[in-house]
Amino acid sequence: MTTLVEVAQAAGVTAATVSNVLRNRGKVGEETRRRVLAAVEALGYRPNLMARALVEGKPHTMALVVSSIANPFYPEFALEVERAARKLGYFLLVCNTNDDPAQERAYLDAVGGALAQGVIVMNADFVQLDALQDLRRRGVPVVLCMWERPQEPPPLPCVAVDLYQAGVLAAEHLLRLGHRRLGAVSGSEPSGNHKWRLQGFIDTLHKADVDLPQTHIRFGHDTIDEGRNAAHSLLAGVPGLTAVFATNDLPALGVLQAAAELGMEVPRDLSVIGVTDIQLAHQMRPALSTVAMPTAEAASLAVQLLQSEIKAEPDRPLPMLVTEPPKLVVRGSTGKPRADR
Repeated sequence: MTTLVEVAQAAGVTAATVSNVLRNRGKVGEETRRRVLAAVEALGYRPNLMARALVEGKPHTMALVVSSIANPFYPEFALEVERAARKLGYFLLVCNTNDDPAQERAYLDAVGGALAQGVIVMNADFVQLDALQDLRRRGVPVVLCMWERPQEPPPLPCVAVDLYQAGVLAAEHLLRLGHRRLGAVSGSEPSGNHKWRLQGFIDTLHKADVDLPQTHIRFGHDTIDEGRNAAHSLLAGVPGLTAVFATNDLPALGVLQAAAELGMEVPRDLSVIGVTDIQLAHQMRPALSTVAMPTAEAASLAVQLLQSEIKAEPDRPLPMLVTEPPKLVVRGSTGKPRADR
């Protein structure tokens, strides 16, 4: 393996100059820079990141903890985080917990301060705030991302998205179309992570004098299969529904599947709307109407906030950055209800 010293000898400079060129530090002449980069390319030199971390006392890595990479939202989000992190000179380590609290704690213990300078944790049902607070007290920078209720900040630095407003937008859209007999499928349990999306939906219907009884709601998990099963239960138990709101795109896609299996035409017989706007949402037929999260903005803010936390003093106040509000995206899965319904 080629060493830094060998690159320096080939370029006719010191090892310190090579280091400055590779890290874009210090004052190095353009001719010297070109000579160093040519030597790097010719010798196939690759920096030893572990050795650098040992010398400097810190790894040039950020960690991202997600609940399940089987959920297509998380790879999409991780790509945005990776792009933002690379711009700041960091590599990204993605930790998949499989919704397992024990695995989450194991990852936090492993990456916190040793494999990564700081940790971004996605707000989800599995998140253990006490474990994250303990990690922060030990001096490891932690940022919670996609906190869904800016009005009620968590006890950690966070990036918040007002997903109560997502429920509001979905309800307003269906009401404008003329729907009055509605149902809902939640991608979490009643007290889970999606509760504010559902509450925004319910409150908006209530203001329009439209009721959403508990019998018109099904709770489960954030998967297509769970959405499909919930929709079968809902549509069988409450005949005559003209629209269903799902608190995330995956269960919404499950509702589309159930409607097709029941011989219902979307949106003629049933309108369906979700939340997030993952790539599958526009790739389905009919394409899914949804309320889009500001995913790229949230990822960029999370990386910026984590970098500031890495550089901040101990006992600093808890910052919260709030993204732009979610936006309604109307596609083929929503329309006016049939006149006879």
